[in-house]
Amino acid sequence: MSFGIALTGIDAAQADLDVVSNNIANADTTGFKQSVAEFSDLYASAQNGVAADAIGNGVQVAAVSQDFSQGSIQTTGNNLNLAISGTGFFTVSSGGALSYTRSGDFSTNSAGMVVNPQGQVLQVYAPTAGGGFNTSTTTGLQISSADSAPVATQNVDMTLDLPANAAVPVDAAFSATDPNSYNNSTTATVYDSLGAAHTATVYFAKTAAANQWDAYLTVDGQTVGAAQALTFSANGTMTTPANGDINFGPYTPTTGAAALAMNFNFSNTTQYGDAFAVNAIQQDGQTTGSLSGVNIDTSGIVEAQYTNGQSVQLGQVALANFANPNGLAQQGDSNWAQTAASGQALYGQAGAAGLGQVDSGSLEESNVDVTAQLVQMITAQRAFQANAQMISTQNQITQTIIQIPTQA
Repeated sequence: MSFGIALTGIDAAQADLDVVSNNIANADTTGFKQSVAEFSDLYASAQNGVAADAIGNGVQVAAVSQDFSQGSIQTTGNNLNLAISGTGFFTVSSGGALSYTRSGDFSTNSAGMVVNPQGQVLQVYAPTAGGGFNTSTTTGLQISSADSAPVATQNVDMTLDLPANAAVPVDAAFSATDPNSYNNSTTATVYDSLGAAHTATVYFAKTAAANQWDAYLTVDGQTVGAAQALTFSANGTMTTPANGDINFGPYTPTTGAAALAMNFNFSNTTQYGDAFAVNAIQQDGQTTGSLSGVNIDTSGIVEAQYTNGQSVQLGQVALANFANPNGLAQQGDSNWAQTAASGQALYGQAGAAGLGQVDSGSLEESNVDVTAQLVQMITAQRAFQANAQMISTQNQITQTIIQIPTQA
């Protein structure tokens, strides 16, 4: 019987060495979680249980559990490299089959899908039309290289100061080409519905009436609409128009774009001092933009950024957690699959519901402590040698018994 008991000890020590060997081999594997061999004793039992004087039948491997403690986070500089600081798993899909991983080594494939080296697609919550994200289901993250659509200018805000001591222009009839027909001017670049840029110039001419000016608009040198009156109080603040808004009328570009009907707001314009000043000009149009980069914040929100200054939310990384992570089935490639023992996947957003945060431009390293594994290797080796010695000792005892002479 001792042979059998010692043999179970050798098998257990060998299993422990195998686990340690696998841990050390994956010391540099991204997102790898080290394993621990767990053992239980063996006892022969009859119908009424184990006898009080039972010695035992050895040892067996009860389980090989995984240590899901946090690994070190290493900065890579690649925005699509993701790490989870805290609990949770990334969800990836291959043909609809979901897997869960701590390895965030993602990149884009030829279709623009964000995938890991195994071709599995990162799952996110899709953005909704009204803002926010649809957390009821997940979808694959796709980053399109298509240009960002242009936005036609609708509003132009100008903050100016017109000189209070300005004289009436010499020439009464306004002409953009006649500097004697106006006092001051300023320009803004505006965009049509096709993204083409146009130069909008506003001219200001003092009238004979006290504290009153006429404003004229040209776009690409073409006069748009008629003169619009600006009136100021004795304190230099605008009184007309009351809300500061002026619409000179539509301008039809020669590019084939839709007519521009721009609202100019002068509510912050004043009439102080003796110098013309342009303090701020803002407009809400955008030209066509090409993709310049992707940004992912700590809550997992993915934004595409374009050269025209626009940004578009593409989704929010969907994290998953489990009631019993040790019940997950290992699939290789740092992937796990849901099982009955793990429980259903509990999906959520990064930073909420006990889930960790997403670190963009980083990867989680293996949590294997090589020094500790080397110590465990020595322990397992000693156990193997001790059980082997037990077999050798039992063999010597057996040989002694065999050599005992029998009486004639």
